[in-house]
Amino acid sequence: LRPLPALARSPGRRGAMCRAQGDAVAGWRGRRLPGTVLLLLAYVGYLLLGSTAFWALEGPAERQSAQQLLQGKWELLGNYTCLKGPALEGLIQGIIKAYKSGHTLQGNSTSLGRWDLVGSFFFSISAITTIGYGNLSPNTVSAQIFCIFFALFGIPMNLILLSRIGQLMLSGVQCCAKRLGEKLRWTCALVTGFLLFLLLPPFLFSVIEGWTYAEGFYYSFVTLSTIGFGDYVIGINPDLTYPSWYKILVSVWILFGMAWLALVINLCISLLENSSDLCQCGKKKSKELDQELMDCNKNSSPSPVDVENGNSTVNQVIEIKCCIFIL
Repeated sequence: LRPLPALARSPGRRGAMCRAQGDAVAGWRGRRLPGTVLLLLAYVGYLLLGSTAFWALEGPAERQSAQQLLQGKWELLGNYTCLKGPALEGLIQGIIKAYKSGHTLQGNSTSLGRWDLVGSFFFSISAITTIGYGNLSPNTVSAQIFCIFFALFGIPMNLILLSRIGQLMLSGVQCCAKRLGEKLRWTCALVTGFLLFLLLPPFLFSVIEGWTYAEGFYYSFVTLSTIGFGDYVIGINPDLTYPSWYKILVSVWILFGMAWLALVINLCISLLENSSDLCQCGKKKSKELDQELMDCNKNSSPSPVDVENGNSTVNQVIEIKCCIFIL
């Protein structure tokens, strides 16, 4: 039999390579951190740009629509006795359209809906994160055109930032849990992220939105996974008064929660790929060993010594195949 190839390098050389790789990774992290901070500042600036633009483009149209709704209400009260079917139908359709835009009648005034500066900021982050709840969309042509270009450049920036944040989160977990084993380290990362991004936020939504804990948990996962059905959306109940920091806090939660969930998904993908590679490698090695054994039996003439060596070789092959099967 021809000798089997070496399975690993010498310990000294392997240790030197590991140390060199560790130094390279440490230097890479040191260089990437300032770049990540600059990217984060650019990201926030880009969101503020979008918020200001949507506020300026949608704000006047929203105020005009609210004024028309209020005027329609007074006309209805003034001409109530003369109101006919088509006029009533037109009023109903106008109310439905106004409600979809976020306008509601509150006594002798109307709510301005969702296109204030904070609401525009939340819309901007939901656009470039591709959540897309569907409950709010630009109505003016100028805002629709701006939204196309805003998302065109904002989505790649968002993906890059999520990747950087995920890498920093992974580095932080590895530094904090350096003394733990590989399984315990990942368990710590998964449990901590699950607690911060999925278990605790529903309590906040229950207090401010009046949802049940199950509804808040459902909204949390649907949002962080960018499914964004739109059946549950924060800050749209006209009967509630929301604090100014609420949507900003939720926006930050969305950003870091998406990075953590992407890290978890990548871990699952890596586990699946590694298990598939081990299976394929085991099959390939098994076929190679079978072929070597067949070639040996065809080309060699048996002798007492060869038979003994052959039996030893067969036992080695069987042991190696058993190890491959176990892996």
